[in-house]
Amino acid sequence: MKPIRNSAKAIIIENEKILLTKNKDDFGFFYLFPGGGQDHGEELKDAVQRECLEEIGEKVVVSNLVYVREYIGKNHEFAAWDSDAHQVEFYFQCSLESSDSTFMNATNPDKDQVGVEWIDIKNLEEIRLYPKALSKIFKNNELEIRYLGDVN
Repeated sequence: MKPIRNSAKAIIIENEKILLTKNKDDFGFFYLFPGGGQDHGEELKDAVQRECLEEIGEKVVVSNLVYVREYIGKNHEFAAWDSDAHQVEFYFQCSLESSDSTFMNATNPDKDQVGVEWIDIKNLEEIRLYPKALSKIFKNNELEIRYLGDVN
């Protein structure tokens, strides 16, 4: 059995658009919030900053923790290959440190990552975004502290 993994994620919103990593698998494109696994001895805010440098190539300013989500693989659509996964994700409001970001300096993108895109918040339900539950929350402008539980 795998240990529970902590993951720190960035919510970066500018001009009614949200910054996401674009990824590709056997089913097509999907989108994720920039971020990833917390290292032992690393604070969550430092994990968000490191992961954003790795995935989007930009420094971020970390603000408030706004969502906590659990992902228990056996309960979701990817249970066939992800059943032993248990991850707790911490979503922080962030902003880009630089206003002239190019997203060309990613140092360690995820294996499925093919890019970075600004997506209109009103279009989030039209793309394959994980976790799906956040699409409705952003569409309804509900950026507030919330424990989401085991949702997809």
